[in-house]
Amino acid sequence: MRRPLTLLAALVAVTAGLFLFADPALAQPSVDDQVAVSEAATKGVGSMGKGIGLGLIILGAGLGIGRIGGSAVEAIARQPEAAGVIQTNMIIAAALVEGATVIAIIFALIV
Repeated sequence: MRRPLTLLAALVAVTAGLFLFADPALAQPSVDDQVAVSEAATKGVGSMGKGIGLGLIILGAGLGIGRIGGSAVEAIARQPEAAGVIQTNMIIAAALVEGATVIAIIFALIV
């Protein structure tokens, strides 16, 4: 019973000594260190946001063009004689979606 109490007392004394005699200058980071850490964290969060934004842009474009293509195929299957007009309208709509996607990607990369 005496041995655990002795070890506990020694552990408390060593821990207290570390806190009491530690150099305060080492415990507090300098202002320059704090600014550097803050800037690094901000850059990391910005890069993560840019990646998420670009992913959402591509996802939206893929869903839009997939829906256009699927609807066009369904429309041609229902009315084969209008295939030329449907195909032309599909290409125009897909080009508009692609244009909006490219503009969004450029904007995301610039910001």
